[in-house]
Amino acid sequence: MQAPALTLAFAVLLLTNLLVKFWLASRQIRHVAQHRGRVPEAFAATITLESHQKAADYTIARLRLGLVSTAVGTATLLGWTLLGGLDVLNSTLRDTWQLHLPWAQPWQDLGYQLALFGAVSVIGALIELPLDLYSTFRLEQRYGFNRMTWGLWLRDAVVGTLLGVAIGGPLLGLILWLMAAAGPLWWLWAWAVWTGFSLLMMVIFPTFIAPLFNKFEPLTDEPVKARIEGLMQRCGFASKGLFVMDGSRRSAHGNAYFTGLGAAKRVVFFDTLLARLSPTEVEAVLAHELGHFKHKHITKRMVMIFAVSLVAFGVLGWLSQQVGFYVGLGVKPNMSAPNDALALLLFMMTMPLVLFFTAPLMAGFSRKDEFEADAYACTHASGADLARALVKLYDDNASTLTPDPLYVRFYYSHPPASERLAAMSQRRASA
Repeated sequence: MQAPALTLAFAVLLLTNLLVKFWLASRQIRHVAQHRGRVPEAFAATITLESHQKAADYTIARLRLGLVSTAVGTATLLGWTLLGGLDVLNSTLRDTWQLHLPWAQPWQDLGYQLALFGAVSVIGALIELPLDLYSTFRLEQRYGFNRMTWGLWLRDAVVGTLLGVAIGGPLLGLILWLMAAAGPLWWLWAWAVWTGFSLLMMVIFPTFIAPLFNKFEPLTDEPVKARIEGLMQRCGFASKGLFVMDGSRRSAHGNAYFTGLGAAKRVVFFDTLLARLSPTEVEAVLAHELGHFKHKHITKRMVMIFAVSLVAFGVLGWLSQQVGFYVGLGVKPNMSAPNDALALLLFMMTMPLVLFFTAPLMAGFSRKDEFEADAYACTHASGADLARALVKLYDDNASTLTPDPLYVRFYYSHPPASERLAAMSQRRASA
């Protein structure tokens, strides 16, 4: 691999990403602004002009913040790579680590690499912090969605950091060890470890990790509970339990979801969702989620992710042996220390540039799944209730009803409200 060619390809890819993202966001901003003054006819009876305009303003504000975030992210990536930031951090940390820890030679290489990952993570988090805080305490606050206090935000940050170190640290250490000790096929072993870890997290997350951030209480609303249990019985679905999550502690947004794997599956409702929807509407929303399981959307998505990650690990296994991979991205390979952490960091930094162009394909698959789940819900619950619930959720979450069609095709994992409701109406008419 020739370093100059890789440098040029990376620069072109970085610039193309930036321009395409800005172009798509600008299209969305213009389209939403142009349709701000009138509620679409299909929603005129259920959405007020005030709510429609709030959704437009909220969407535009988030997009503008996203443009700033994209610019900062692009500058940060350029700083880490071609401008030499990662190279300087690596050489400084490597020399300091070797100078002050001569007694820890057996673990010195692994320790230095973990420290490099930690330093990059901390610096990256500090760069993103102002935008994260602005999003939560200014933008979300302005539109009435934020309910996070500074104390709760700090607690979440501390708990999240400790969990990242306690769980991510050993996983990263194991992968780095495999890169050094498992031979040419280390990437296959590393992929197996990552896949097993991902499956394990799906089992333990609902029971041990999620409760560290939110309270989960058994569902006690009898009318809602009776409808849900009847629906699950009709659909032949079993779960570990029905729970209500105190989502209102952090946000006014509402949602419902399944979590867990196998016998650990749980049905979770945000308290904000239950406060807004009627029992029949909650039943319809849950029927939609059941549709994802019955059509095996979750399993298919997992298989796709694991297949893509296998290819990614294989590519990393090859790139990590190419001097041009490091030099072409602005980093001098270590001569007296392993390069595994450098290879992994550079790969993680640059892969999103490539995967960005697969976004339309992945979004298209996801929208197809949503239509199938809607169809399943209309068969096993009331399609009219699902439609009413969706309109309420779009209204409560200030989701725009007039997105730009091209932006939808590139980014939207869910079909726009107009397309979903039209499909449901057509299905009811033909039933």
